[in-house]
Amino acid sequence: MVVLGLVSTLLASRAIVVQGLDSASYATKAAAQMSVSRTIVANRGTITDRYGEVLASSQPAVKIVADPTQIATNGKLPSAMTTKDREKAAGAPLAIADVLVKYLGGDEASYVKQLTTPNTKYVVIAKQVQAYTYLEIADDLSSAGYVGLYRETAAVRTYPNGTLASNILGFVKENDSGVGQVGAGGLEYLYNSQLAGVAGSEAYETSPNGRIPTGQNVLVPAQDGVTYTLTIDAGLQYMVERRLQETVDQAQATSGIAIVMNVKTGELLSMANYPTFDSNSPGTAEAANLGNRAVTDAYEPGSVQKVLTMAALTDSGVITPDTKVVVPKEILSGGKPIKDAFAHQTINLTARGVVANSSNIGTVLLTRQMDKAKLVAYLQSFGLGSTTGIGLPAEAAGSIPTTSVADNTRDQISFGQGLSVTAIQEAAAVAGIVNDGVYNSPTIIKSATTTQGKAVTVPQSTSRRVISSQSSQMVLDMMESVVASKVGASRFPIEGYRTAAKSGTAERIDPTCKCYSGYVASFVGVAPVEDPQILVYIVVDRPQGQYQGSQVAAPAYKDIMRVALQRYGVLPSTMAAPVKPIEW
Repeated sequence: MVVLGLVSTLLASRAIVVQGLDSASYATKAAAQMSVSRTIVANRGTITDRYGEVLASSQPAVKIVADPTQIATNGKLPSAMTTKDREKAAGAPLAIADVLVKYLGGDEASYVKQLTTPNTKYVVIAKQVQAYTYLEIADDLSSAGYVGLYRETAAVRTYPNGTLASNILGFVKENDSGVGQVGAGGLEYLYNSQLAGVAGSEAYETSPNGRIPTGQNVLVPAQDGVTYTLTIDAGLQYMVERRLQETVDQAQATSGIAIVMNVKTGELLSMANYPTFDSNSPGTAEAANLGNRAVTDAYEPGSVQKVLTMAALTDSGVITPDTKVVVPKEILSGGKPIKDAFAHQTINLTARGVVANSSNIGTVLLTRQMDKAKLVAYLQSFGLGSTTGIGLPAEAAGSIPTTSVADNTRDQISFGQGLSVTAIQEAAAVAGIVNDGVYNSPTIIKSATTTQGKAVTVPQSTSRRVISSQSSQMVLDMMESVVASKVGASRFPIEGYRTAAKSGTAERIDPTCKCYSGYVASFVGVAPVEDPQILVYIVVDRPQGQYQGSQVAAPAYKDIMRVALQRYGVLPSTMAAPVKPIEW
């Protein structure tokens, strides 16, 4: 009786502590053990081309998670378990692991280790699993009488066209928190916060038998990400990428860039890189191919730069297309000779002929008539030396000399050496010069909307006049001579259209040795001359064998321009190109 009295007294005292003195504390602990909270990941916004074709989207998938505390008792209350229940619970981890191996593959022992993790109710078993696969797993486990596996919605990012526009779109990786995905390259990275949306949350109460139907349940819905529409034309992009790949492979070059631009608006219709990668599996690609060379890589542009030089010279009143210049076989600059790519004795060329023959000597002689500071100011107005603001990550600014540029450097930059540009800079500059002298900053994002249809602010093209309308026509005159001249007429024409073009061949700076090694071949063209609509610019890095822009890049330019003009319904020219004097 004494013992029973002592026991009763101890139990009563404990009951008073638990239910009276510390009731709030114990209630809080109990609630915490019963409560489960999880993050609801928002669907990333879709990215489409200008016509609505999906380039990147989030597809339904699930994350399979396990509750080891439930698996340990197979959903039974420990106090109510029979010997048979305990035997079944003891075999549950291995039985569940066998089902997971059947549908997901993997290692049985690894699954068992996850399913028996101590002191936790939440273990991630598998990610990005198709919903129907989970249903098959759940059906097998239900039939066998096992519990403890659940699913969470976890959409997977897909790029239905594989490598198409991957250097623009970028890619995603798993968030550091293990919940959702985060942009890691391209537009996915730059606009990650807008594309990712706002995550939601859910909190509910559970017991060993699963969720308590009448328990507390707090749900905060996720807000899906913004949808972006690009200016890119997916159909044209596909063709451009294939043609660029052929060009780089045939030239055994290191890499290549191709740009197709709407001259009137600054919109990018295509921006291709090769080599490239598949946004669905960026981990299999070389790091050098994950970026966008059209905006990140600066290079010396070569003779395409003569378009910008002639624009400055005509607009400042130094020359006209018919200005006469005596071109010797070489000239000295900084104590070293400058020569042309073609051998000749003294020849008499017009400024038009200097462009048609791509004469470095003639370009230098004409440029020496212009104030150096003024020349640099024109280059700055054309957008060189600063980023374009296109709205793509890691855009380089390139470099141009200061207004106190040395004489020999002035000579070099006149024909495209001694300065560096990006492909998007050079394309936008040429487009502005031929667009009646009005520069439109390049854009690649057309619009963006929320899931509620509300417009989101995106980078807009800005316009400014860089040269006069008359000067623009004079530059087009000189560029057309490249195609209309005796040599160009057999190599560069686009059937039915008057076109204006310029090739470029530059010695390539090797940053490892800080010396020239190899070449950069390029070709730019616009059409039709009467009212330029489309610009195509091709850049090929380190071609082997033939290395001149007219040999390496021009064929791809012709094929792409021909398709682009027809695709956008640009009417053919009604008159043939006039033949104007290039010599005197």
